[in-house]
Amino acid sequence: MQLLHTMLRVGNLEESLKFYTEVLGMKLLRQKDYPDGKFTLAFVGYGDESDTTVLELTYNWGVTEYNLGDAYGHIAIGVDDIYGTCEEIKARSGKVIREPGPMKHGSTVIAFVQDPDGYKVELIQLENQGSNTQKVSAATAS
Repeated sequence: MQLLHTMLRVGNLEESLKFYTEVLGMKLLRQKDYPDGKFTLAFVGYGDESDTTVLELTYNWGVTEYNLGDAYGHIAIGVDDIYGTCEEIKARSGKVIREPGPMKHGSTVIAFVQDPDGYKVELIQLENQGSNTQKVSAATAS
């Protein structure tokens, strides 16, 4: 078994694609309109879908916002330089909602950014993680 993707419903596909590709450095892997269902799917990620888990951005035509609820947590991305990555995200007009620093009750350095729909993305400072961990910096991903 393999975890394939996580789906997020988005209110403005163009804004979301810009955030995930230009701010977080992901690549648009594929996109398709489904006129009969009145929705568009766009898949973004840091690598090929056969090798890595990706995000599926679902745009339901005519729906501009969603109630995110209180059960959803966040997406997590490992980065090599969390401080530099946060500065680059801000320079690309991204919204850092928690500056880098140790997590509560622990020593792991984390930060949070927010996408245009209000979804939270956690950045985690990587330190000699195993080869199965996706190491990405916004600087090297673009």
